[in-house]
Amino acid sequence: MRLLICGGAGFIGSNFARQRVNDHGDEVVVLDKLTYAGRPENLADLGAAATLVHGAIEDPAKVAEAIGEGVDAIVNFAAETHVDRSISGPDAFVETNVRGSLVLLEAARTSGVARYVQISTDEVYGSIAEGSFTEESPIVPSSPYSASKAGGDLLVQSYFHTYRLETVICRGSNNYGPYQYPEKLIPLMVLNALHGDKLPVYGDGLNVRNWLFVEDFGRGISHVLAHGAPGEVYNVGGPSESTNIEVVREILAQTGNGESLIDYITDRPGHDRRYSLGSEKVRALGWEAQVGFEDGLKRTIDWYRDNAAWWEPIRSGEFREYYEKHYGRALG
Repeated sequence: MRLLICGGAGFIGSNFARQRVNDHGDEVVVLDKLTYAGRPENLADLGAAATLVHGAIEDPAKVAEAIGEGVDAIVNFAAETHVDRSISGPDAFVETNVRGSLVLLEAARTSGVARYVQISTDEVYGSIAEGSFTEESPIVPSSPYSASKAGGDLLVQSYFHTYRLETVICRGSNNYGPYQYPEKLIPLMVLNALHGDKLPVYGDGLNVRNWLFVEDFGRGISHVLAHGAPGEVYNVGGPSESTNIEVVREILAQTGNGESLIDYITDRPGHDRRYSLGSEKVRALGWEAQVGFEDGLKRTIDWYRDNAAWWEPIRSGEFREYYEKHYGRALG
């Protein structure tokens, strides 16, 4: 296939692009704004199989350039994704996650793209005390980030119902793995642990997340791309649930650190207590998660330990300023 992967220089998008090239022999065009979390070096190993177009999904001219003479499908990972940043600056989230989705959908419709896959999040459902969300669960977003993702999802569904554009939506649980920008929980805690820095934990640390290794999510997306029914939503959830403090303690154990590095800090506003996705619908397409959490976490820690050249520029740049402002202390 010839795929347009929007946001393909970011964490999940670049891992998916790598899978499509290496496992399926696809030609990929990546459209990415190259913000702080999108990096050309994430695609360096793909060579001529990946063409990078630097631009925003909310820019119709750049989208048209990326589509070029045509693509078989658009897979949209492009998004502002960090809840903390959405609380302090929601405008960019609406611009990219809502308006950007609209621009892509209109381009897909007018260009005759055969299939459009929107990559979404379990956070659009809000928090659940017991059981797991299904695709029929109501959307009750809690943050500007999740609200903007929900808005993009609704636009996607409207283009299926109004224009019969062949759309599908994948809602993933919390992803982790190589190439993840260290503002998110696992890479932040891994790098702080490797440096002997304090590990900041919101509230009591008992917020529960459904963890999914990024390669498993990519395989789920590929199943939906190939076999998903037009107009449908597919949840792709991880094989296990853990509280944030359990994750932090496991990272400390695997990096040889003690729990004295844990630093409980004031909880963030509107912090959802528990996410859990039921994935029966995508399993019916033949998908199963293959990577258990303990193994996936070890692979992730090993990758960050072995790829200092990737993360050292991040910890010395904009992220350092963000971290000091947000957490009130300097990185070591």
